[in-house]
Amino acid sequence: MRRTDPHMHRHDRQALHAETSGYTQFAGCPDDAGKPAPAAPVAGDPLGETRLLVALQQAVMDRPGVLPVARGMSHFGEHAVGWLALCALGAVADSKRRQCWLGSAGLVLASHASSVVLKRIVRRRRPHDPQVRVGVATPSKLSFPSSHATSSTTALLCLAALTGQQSLLVGIPLMMASRMVVGVHYPSDVTAGALIGGMWALGVKRFTCPAG
Repeated sequence: MRRTDPHMHRHDRQALHAETSGYTQFAGCPDDAGKPAPAAPVAGDPLGETRLLVALQQAVMDRPGVLPVARGMSHFGEHAVGWLALCALGAVADSKRRQCWLGSAGLVLASHASSVVLKRIVRRRRPHDPQVRVGVATPSKLSFPSSHATSSTTALLCLAALTGQQSLLVGIPLMMASRMVVGVHYPSDVTAGALIGGMWALGVKRFTCPAG
């Protein structure tokens, strides 16, 4: 057995111990009980939502037309520009209810702005696990809540109230799903965004008119 010189410096004794111990324990290698050490959690994903995101992408992302449609929806909803444009067109085409259309535009803009402010407070990082495939560029690296889900929910609730077409509301879950398909939001991001957008839409009756 090799004996340790009592006069040896501390760091030299530590190096000698590592040399003679047989191996060094690394993260991810089996521990003394023969079980693998748990994987480190993904930063910004305390709920483990990366698994759900990867599963969704594996299920639908490579199907024909899915990714182009998801990208198109993302571009349409960027900064709520598409929804604001629809409200502006409505104000031009429906002069009798112009104030209602413009009020809806203001509501959409306010909901979008609130989500941007919350992002800067929460500062949650977007999905970044190597397994997640990112299919669209984003203006920031912040994730919670989804501004697309927030403004789209408010906009579609306003449009449904103005036109009387409740079928428009199917666009809410579609926009939520599109942001996950392109890999830029966790499920909790889009869920929170839809809830915030719905709360803003409580003001719909003040700013919009019934169909007719």
